[in-house]
Amino acid sequence: MEPSERIDQLIEGLTDWRGKTFASVRKAILAADPQIVEEWKWMGSPVWYRDGIIAVGNAHKGKVKLTFSHGAKLADPDQLFNAGLGGGTWRAIDFLEGDKVNSSALKRLIRTAIAYNQAKSTKKAPAGARPKATKRTKEP
Repeated sequence: MEPSERIDQLIEGLTDWRGKTFASVRKAILAADPQIVEEWKWMGSPVWYRDGIIAVGNAHKGKVKLTFSHGAKLADPDQLFNAGLGGGTWRAIDFLEGDKVNSSALKRLIRTAIAYNQAKSTKKAPAGARPKATKRTKEP
């Protein structure tokens, strides 16, 4: 089964408000960039990628959580992050019952995460660009 199909099943299985919220979050993520790839990892978590991990989504008993893998490094002018604020790497958005998904702000944050991933990947020099080690020989 494809990851997208598994995510569809997850959403369909959430028959309360969390299913609608999760579907809205997913729609905003996929609308942010057509090259985003959905995966299914870590024993049942939807993960969205573009040049690296963007975010992981989970439905918990009282919330839908969207965790950004490099959230601490991202500008969040719309102040969407409301969980994991003390951590050094991850930041999350907890959607509680009755919360509205601000699709425009979420798309901006997703695009910021993509830009961060792209900048991070361009900083790494390709393997062929590194200087080759020279073989040393002992002098007689």
